Amino acid sequence: MNWLNGYAGRVETDVPLADLTWFKLGGRARWLVSPRSEEELADALRRAAGADVETKVLGGGANVLVRDDGFDGVVVRLDGPAFTKTRFDGESVHVGGGVELMPLSHACARRGLSGLEAMAGIPGTVGGAIRMNAGGRHGEFGDVVERVRVADCRGLIGILTRDELGFGYRTSTVADRVVLSADLKLTEGDPERTQATFRRFMAEKKQSQPLGDKSAGCVFKNPDGKSAGALIDAAGLKGVARGGASVSDVHANFIVTKPDATAAEVLAVIEHVRSEVAGACGVELELEIDVW
Repeated sequence: MNWLNGYAGRVETDVPLADLTWFKLGGRARWLVSPRSEEELADALRRAAGADVETKVLGGGANVLVRDDGFDGVVVRLDGPAFTKTRFDGESVHVGGGVELMPLSHACARRGLSGLEAMAGIPGTVGGAIRMNAGGRHGEFGDVVERVRVADCRGLIGILTRDELGFGYRTSTVADRVVLSADLKLTEGDPERTQATFRRFMAEKKQSQPLGDKSAGCVFKNPDGKSAGALIDAAGLKGVARGGASVSDVHANFIVTKPDATAAEVLAVIEHVRSEVAGACGVELELEIDVW
């Protein structure tokens, strides 16, 4: 652990990642770093880059599949107070990168602030939501982002404006930078109406998605003009299983797992689905989840 000698932040070694992800499976991280400030985060990133150690950020653990042999690098968690604060100022909201997405959306709805109701039922943190422009047919997170404070792999901190963020379908220019905080611009409205919209969107998710099962959200991106779930369903793949992992019977773009499942079994289901959909529909499905 020479590259971290003298580092002031909290460091753990050989850390199981399964309990930190929605799939509840996968191996261990060689290091887990929990910085208490932007300065500690920047120092960890500089040290890791200097030692040629790969770094990944783990937010709420959604949209991530950790392989069974784990991750031989440093995992950063922005779960301390410096990264999990929310400040309201009229229609403007300042949020830390580690703020949980659904509670934020619900809090805004209760205040009558409209713009994040579409995040109902979407797990994860603000950082992940910005990086992948989380959302669905009712709206995307990038719709309300004004600017984002980020740190790059060398620990250099800067600001990305809305135009520079280049939001698109499940993408942004954040890439491998770490989201420290963001400024959001919402619209003041009637709290009863915003809460009703939040509840309606949440009810839709509960009815159409397997929220009670262990999964990581949608596995594949929707191809242009098509629904990945509909293509998988059309190929007759609902319920297809490999060991403890299977395509959900509720929503075909979800892979759900049993307690004894392995990441290798999830990957086997993914590859089978991709192959079958390509053969049946002539469409190459692209992963939405991040495989470590």
